[in-house]
Amino acid sequence: MKLMYELSDADRTALESASGGEKLMYCVPYNIEGDRFVKGFLAITDRKLYKLLNGELLLSLPIAESDDFRVEVMYGSCGFYVRTGGVSRLVCRFISGRNLARYSVIIRACEILAEQHGTDPITNDLPERFCPKCGRPYVNNTTICPYCMDRMEVYRKMFAMTKGLRLMMCFPFIVAIFSVVFSFLVPWIEGQAVNEYLEPLSGTERGSMAGFILIVCAIVSIDLFQRALGVIQSRCSAVSGNRFIMMMKNILYEKLESLSLSSLQRRSTGDLMGRVNNDTAVMQDFVTNQLPNIFVQSVSFLVAMVVMLVINPVMCLFIFVPIPFSIFLIKKFWSTMDLKNRRGWNLENKVNRQLQDIFSGIRVVKSFGQEKREIERFRQSSLRSARQTEKNEMLFDTFFPIVTFAIRLGSYLILLYGNILLFDGEMQLGTLHQINAYANIVYSPLIWMTSVPRHISRFLTSASKVFEILEETPEVGDISLPIDIRIHGEINIKNVTFGYESYNPVLTNVSVRIHPGEMIGIVGHSGSGKTTLINLIMRLYDVNTGSIEIDGVNIKDISQEALRSQMGVVLQETFLFAGSIRDNIAYACPSATDEMIIEAAKTANAHDFIMDLPQGYDTVVGVSGYSLSGGERQRIAIARAIIHNPRILILDEATAALDTETEKLIQDALKKLIRNRTTLAIAHRLSTLRNADRLLVLDHGKVAEFGTHTELLERKGIYYKLVMAQQKMGAIPGGGEPEKAAAKTSSATA
Repeated sequence: MKLMYELSDADRTALESASGGEKLMYCVPYNIEGDRFVKGFLAITDRKLYKLLNGELLLSLPIAESDDFRVEVMYGSCGFYVRTGGVSRLVCRFISGRNLARYSVIIRACEILAEQHGTDPITNDLPERFCPKCGRPYVNNTTICPYCMDRMEVYRKMFAMTKGLRLMMCFPFIVAIFSVVFSFLVPWIEGQAVNEYLEPLSGTERGSMAGFILIVCAIVSIDLFQRALGVIQSRCSAVSGNRFIMMMKNILYEKLESLSLSSLQRRSTGDLMGRVNNDTAVMQDFVTNQLPNIFVQSVSFLVAMVVMLVINPVMCLFIFVPIPFSIFLIKKFWSTMDLKNRRGWNLENKVNRQLQDIFSGIRVVKSFGQEKREIERFRQSSLRSARQTEKNEMLFDTFFPIVTFAIRLGSYLILLYGNILLFDGEMQLGTLHQINAYANIVYSPLIWMTSVPRHISRFLTSASKVFEILEETPEVGDISLPIDIRIHGEINIKNVTFGYESYNPVLTNVSVRIHPGEMIGIVGHSGSGKTTLINLIMRLYDVNTGSIEIDGVNIKDISQEALRSQMGVVLQETFLFAGSIRDNIAYACPSATDEMIIEAAKTANAHDFIMDLPQGYDTVVGVSGYSLSGGERQRIAIARAIIHNPRILILDEATAALDTETEKLIQDALKKLIRNRTTLAIAHRLSTLRNADRLLVLDHGKVAEFGTHTELLERKGIYYKLVMAQQKMGAIPGGGEPEKAAAKTSSATA
């Protein structure tokens, strides 16, 4: 992230005169002054803060005498505040989107400078999020600006991806060369036939019937040969097109699987499915169908122009009359259609996202009786998409006839001038026919080119969406030579600070050491960072500062496959794939035998209810396991974790929202599962943590308490209050004092 911007000459002069020999450490922009937008800079030396605007020094503050550097987020903008002499003051304001992350780094830099002078400037590896040309945001985790991207770069990337298919994909271009040759040969033959055999006014002796029949046979043979080539071309295009789209889908899906969890969660399922299915199909159509056509039409146009210049230069000039005007219209139309196609893609994608949301949450929709509302929402989204499509089509259907008429103006001039020459005896009828045919060859590409912007615009829109995925850098990636280790289970969390947005930390300076085989219960209020902590241990995200070590090795040095293949997870919201129970249990261990699957199910207390089902282990659970109860799905998930045999086990509210009897079955299964494994268990219901060796209490992203159940109760801190609150709720029906209930719980869970 850029922390040193270039100052204008006036600002640099003002800074140098005010700062003397001070060392410039950082220079960042601010955009708002009073009620107007400006282009100012906040310059930070090793001693002071300087606020500069148009060569004028507006503010100067000593860093050593300042503290409480902070940013306050307002509506659409932010303010950077500094406390000096016990008084907090607004230093500058800036647009939040572009500079909030930058100023979060500046806050830390100012804090370091306030503590120690003469330190080297800190750096930040976060990439810039906005295009320097237009100021619009980049696509997430890329340097792609949809509005400023190089169109030729898209074609170069597209060509690079056709490796292995180029020979087959070149055949249409070979056929195109023959088509161009024949398209010029046939009018010449027809012209000779008219001049030698059909023209009654030539006054010369006509050719023989045998010669005329030979000409007809030549025309028919050429036509048959072209059609045979067309059949071969169609077959090659079908094969190469199918292989191309299969390759694109596989590459895109493989890339999606490699992306970080945060990248996937930013996009809806409907959006991702549209890119894999629809956008790759648009790219395949352009490469296998439209691109050869562009080649044919371009070559035909150039060759026809050369031939026309040789036959009759004056008539060739008539062709050029409408071309400049037509090119001007096509260029304007191209840019307009590109914007409208992008808008249409976004609206269509919104419809797909809404469909996916509705179908995924159909149970909620029906539970609240919101079918009519969702129907109306979908109708409105579809209507907006349809209206945009109508506008695009109406614009094209209006533009196409106008440009076509303008392009064909030259043919009317050729017809007029040719007939004048014909009547004067300066041109033969066959020659006029030949010239007119070549003129049509020239005009045909120009007319066809009016539809090219639509095809190219659709291709560029879809290709850019695909390359957005392919060029996205995973936020969590392996080092060049990652380590594969056999995990024993020691976890050491050292001074970890993390935020999904770096300027808004969820966890702050968390340090915990967990011994192999320990069960650690993680408790705290909602939003305290419990799930975030286990996500970091699984390396679904990378820490901002600090480190997490497993068996003394930083998890960033361990390959993600080796790390997660030795971890097991049981979540509150259990997800089952739409297959059989057997497949779901064996998901983490595809080579598992039937005996292993049954043994895991018995350990998870799931075997009995599975055998009561009509098809036993071959019972299809349906989408997300809808045919099973919550407790049954949970026990299958536990069986899936058991057969995986992980060294580190993570339980995230594994028994929440279950009845007492089902919870007991699952608790019994979990007892067997956690044996001899390092276990991290999140639970709001503290009774489920009775087997925990120690308890970690998080409060607002910090470690508040860490110890055994008895130790934490004796401290009477946050954990004690949580226990009291839950005991009060449990004591309401039967009465009694919460302290006594807590004491009973203490003896039961110690």
